[in-house]
Amino acid sequence: MKFSKKLAAAFAVSLTLVGTAACSNGGSNSSSSSSSSSSSKITKVKKNTTITLWHGMTGVQQDTLKELTKEFEKDNPKIKVKLENQGQYNDLQAKINSTLQSPNNLPTITQAYPDWLQTAAKNKMLVDMTPYINNKEVGWGSAKASDIKTALLDGAKINGTQYGIPFNKSIETLTYNADMFKKYGIKKAPTTMEELKQDAKTIYEKSNHKVVGAGFDSLSNYYTLGMKNEGVDFSSKIDFAGATSKKVINYYADGIKDGYFRVAGSEHYLSGPFANQKVAMYIGTSAGEGFVKQGVGNKFTYDVAPRPGKYTMSQGTDIYMFNHASADQKAAAFMYIKFLVSKTSQLKWANATGYIPVNNAAAESSEYKDNKKIKLPAKLEDAMKNLYSVPVVKNAGAAYGQLNPIMQNIFAAAQKKQNVNNAINTGKSKFDAAWKQ
Repeated sequence: MKFSKKLAAAFAVSLTLVGTAACSNGGSNSSSSSSSSSSSKITKVKKNTTITLWHGMTGVQQDTLKELTKEFEKDNPKIKVKLENQGQYNDLQAKINSTLQSPNNLPTITQAYPDWLQTAAKNKMLVDMTPYINNKEVGWGSAKASDIKTALLDGAKINGTQYGIPFNKSIETLTYNADMFKKYGIKKAPTTMEELKQDAKTIYEKSNHKVVGAGFDSLSNYYTLGMKNEGVDFSSKIDFAGATSKKVINYYADGIKDGYFRVAGSEHYLSGPFANQKVAMYIGTSAGEGFVKQGVGNKFTYDVAPRPGKYTMSQGTDIYMFNHASADQKAAAFMYIKFLVSKTSQLKWANATGYIPVNNAAAESSEYKDNKKIKLPAKLEDAMKNLYSVPVVKNAGAAYGQLNPIMQNIFAAAQKKQNVNNAINTGKSKFDAAWKQ
């Protein structure tokens, strides 16, 4: 899953729909609100129950999710989990938004970012997870006992209520071709944006312009973190056509004009060009390492490093539960969520996909830190020193999502070696409008 689409737009990257009969049964609404109001009223599943998860996982991520689900069903024979893939994150978000108009057609649980569900929370369509967390039958007894990273739990709140449980979390990292670095005399991975620029130039020039030096998968993240590294938080106060903003934009635009930087373009993600040795390094989601490993195979040695610059992006979705489900479905869904974020499940999930463990015991275990199958675990501590995420405030999600097409338009002009100021001014109008919608 990848940041922009994979993520916001992506990004971004849905977990359970009630069985067809259950979905169409309006009677399930009557028991939903009361079942989540107190942990003492929550009991284990007593009868065969089907739950549905809407998700946006693909490739090794989807395969691993299926494997974990089979393990859960084997241990809980009364519970059937229907996994329903909705495409990329933007597709999942659109499906949720359109289905909110018909609540009984919503899944039991879904992957989502909190800003996607602000309206659902306001309209009391979500289940407060706190009673389930505190229930000793289906939960942990307390949030502390869950061993989920506190910052991630807090990030799954909407207006202060624990509506979500963090599941697939990722950060942006640098992935690079170690063999190519050695070939062109680059001794270590760049740690600053200036070093990234110089290393990219070196590779482009020494390869006789056959290999592009670097690129960024998520243009929304590129701009957001570029501004943060300049001391500017993501908010409606940003002057998109101001000096600081132009400095961030032109760093990338100049590299595109000169050939040592590129965007993913029609290939969507740079992991493909990277695997084909058309680009030497790129910044993208840690959750993409499973795709990188498959694509690279034995062609060359790749490695990962912290994202150049001070900050990296913390992203990835949480799991949210809808209120229309029956009491049994809610209990079953929470038992499934609890299984997915357990130490054992998070170890398997993280080691296979590149997502970071949300479970402290998993993240701190030797099984994770000493994993040789993927590169991230050994670098995770350094890569997570300074995390940043898009704030959950009104229209922040819309403005963040608008950044991707805005930046694509600007960099398309740069690729044609045109002056980008007109595209920046057009982008400013769209960016400002997104904050006011």
